[in-house]
Amino acid sequence: MILTRIIFTALPEKRKELMQTLLSMLETKGKEKGCMSYGIFNDIHKNTVFNLIEEWKTREDLNRYISSEKFSILLGTKSLLAKPLEIKIHSVFHTEGNDAVYILRSQ
Repeated sequence: MILTRIIFTALPEKRKELMQTLLSMLETKGKEKGCMSYGIFNDIHKNTVFNLIEEWKTREDLNRYISSEKFSILLGTKSLLAKPLEIKIHSVFHTEGNDAVYILRSQ
């Protein structure tokens, strides 16, 4: 599984425009092949900072998306930003759930 985090820091006067752009992309995001989940989160302390978090089945699925026109829209938001996009790609090889927490808490 691949997780991505893209951090957008909007210019204060462009915050609403960036938010509208990101929200418009969410409407079709799940239709991307291999996209398992996605969400946009606004920082509660810095309201000009948004995080786009995505979960992909494979790196190939993510690579196809990065090469797409839709991803170009994200790159095109640079005129709305106070600083360049920060993109982080994480490969996840093992995932644990509630059981791991319950086991640790019971010790």
